[in-house]
Amino acid sequence: MGRHDLPSAYTDEELRAFMKAILADVHALERMLHEERFETGVRRIGAEQEMFLIDRSGRVWCGAEKMFTALNHPQFTYELAQFNLECNLTPLPFGGNCLSQLENETRELLHKARAQAEELGGQIVITGILPTLRRSDLTLASMVQNPRYLALNNAMAQLRGGEFNFRIKGVDEFEMQHDNVMLESCNTSFQIHFQVGPREFAKLYNVAQAITAPVLACAVNSPLLLGRRLWRETRVALFQQSVDSRSAAHQMRGRRPRVSFGDAWMRESVLEIFREDIARFRVVLAAEQDENPDAVLDRGEVPKLTALRLHNGTVYRWNRPCYGIANGKPHLRIEARAFPAGPTVVDEVANAAFFFGLMSAVSHEFEDVSKVMQFDDAAGNFVAAARLGMQANLTWFHGKEYGAQELIEDVLLPQARAGLEHHKLDAADIDRYLGVIAERVRRGRSGARWMLDSLSAMGEKGTKDQRMHALVRALVSRQQKGDPVHTWELADTGEFDGWKESYLHVGQFMTTDLFTVHPEDVVDLAASLMDWRHIRHVPVEDNEGRLVGLVSHRSLLRLVGQGMRRADRAPVAVKDIMRREPITVMSNTPTLQAIELMRRHRVGSLPVVEEGNRLVGIITERDLIRVAAMLFEKHLREATAE
Repeated sequence: MGRHDLPSAYTDEELRAFMKAILADVHALERMLHEERFETGVRRIGAEQEMFLIDRSGRVWCGAEKMFTALNHPQFTYELAQFNLECNLTPLPFGGNCLSQLENETRELLHKARAQAEELGGQIVITGILPTLRRSDLTLASMVQNPRYLALNNAMAQLRGGEFNFRIKGVDEFEMQHDNVMLESCNTSFQIHFQVGPREFAKLYNVAQAITAPVLACAVNSPLLLGRRLWRETRVALFQQSVDSRSAAHQMRGRRPRVSFGDAWMRESVLEIFREDIARFRVVLAAEQDENPDAVLDRGEVPKLTALRLHNGTVYRWNRPCYGIANGKPHLRIEARAFPAGPTVVDEVANAAFFFGLMSAVSHEFEDVSKVMQFDDAAGNFVAAARLGMQANLTWFHGKEYGAQELIEDVLLPQARAGLEHHKLDAADIDRYLGVIAERVRRGRSGARWMLDSLSAMGEKGTKDQRMHALVRALVSRQQKGDPVHTWELADTGEFDGWKESYLHVGQFMTTDLFTVHPEDVVDLAASLMDWRHIRHVPVEDNEGRLVGLVSHRSLLRLVGQGMRRADRAPVAVKDIMRREPITVMSNTPTLQAIELMRRHRVGSLPVVEEGNRLVGIITERDLIRVAAMLFEKHLREATAE
């Protein structure tokens, strides 16, 4: 769990003092390694479960503070957003029935969270990226208001020197500028931990780097972001960009972002990573030094290394080294951060079993994986797996190329089984969890594939918003049942009956696929758009996407009435006939308020804007009639059923 008792801003003197504390901790860590102070000969596993909080319509619910207070449970903690929550699982010795213990505890904690959420009027869902997320959910108002996160946001923005830029290409394209780090909160994961000894750390860390790609390829569960179909595991691209503190100059120099896979194999010890990350990344959080680590070691005690751990928590390697203390003994762990939350607990534990089994098997087969694989292949495999999932082509040991499904089925599953058997895990657990992976791969049905296939099967039924809501409702119901994703039926719009909750705010049914014009465009273009697209209103936006006016069908009729349709007339600019400063709403404006605005001002449409007057959508009288018809039809069906 990260520290939350930190100030929201720091002086240069405080940051210099904190860097001095980090260097002292590194020196102490070096001494501990030299003096063999670490726990060895013990293998433990652990995990962190992140989740989304949603309301009954499937939208995000900013209920983290209420949940945290009501749960009052030491294993639950905050995440960045008020619509996220995390629970930390108990570390377990790697052997016996540890996997089923992990599954059972995860289920129990999620059951507590689900019951508490329902009591407070919400729900929980575990998924890599929530399909119903909106840009308006990602403001600082949705951030957990504790100093640590505010300080992180302030520091990242200052280092960045401007807005955060996002661009991800998949089936669709996502391009956006944002002024804070809240897009990080779109990502939730099931992070797994693997305790290792200091002398074997470099070897096992390299193994983790090599095997992450094929495990991720069959674990992908995040194909959607703000309505766009992007990578199979869009979290990988999004997380890197959401906390990218590099200035434009640093990006031009090829400086590595804070989220990365790394640049090379490890050679000697965990110190390599800590030293490199200190050298590459400036301090963004600080705390008062709580101990002199050398003095603590002189007393024969264990230092907390608070400064080093805090800085390490602001550098997000996909496989991250961790220092910890358990039962008074220091230890080292590899934290695998690439795997998404969901689709179900059994799917998550199956991913973990596959990873842990390969960690064991590959480390026994090869003394040094860098001798049988190029690092660039490991890094390339990681990106390919995130982009394409089980459709990726991967370069494996000795340069042999495989399709991901072939590699997993023919090579890796037998190895993972042997690795788990070597550590004497229960045979029933091995069969259960690796069986889930085998069936998922055989059917080609990952969580990401299920989402995309569901959307494809829905076709044009309903609106895009309704399809996303149906997807979330299906996720919630199937997760409660608990069967693995490869057994799921596809989602359908008929599954979501929360029509009333889906139309409380204009952002839930506004049109976002907009056809707009520029103030300097010729009026004939606006007229043609209305004719071609059968619309009666065309928003006018500037080069920055800010709303500056609205052209209505009525204004064009007035133009015709003035005799300006002659072919020999001078071209008329949109700015000459547009309505300046049109009546607007925001995506969180209640629908009833929007109706009242239309009635009072006698307008047939309302552009939807966000902060800075940037255009994000439009609602029209036709939209409201459609909503009313759906609500009436729903009411009629319920009355008939009664």
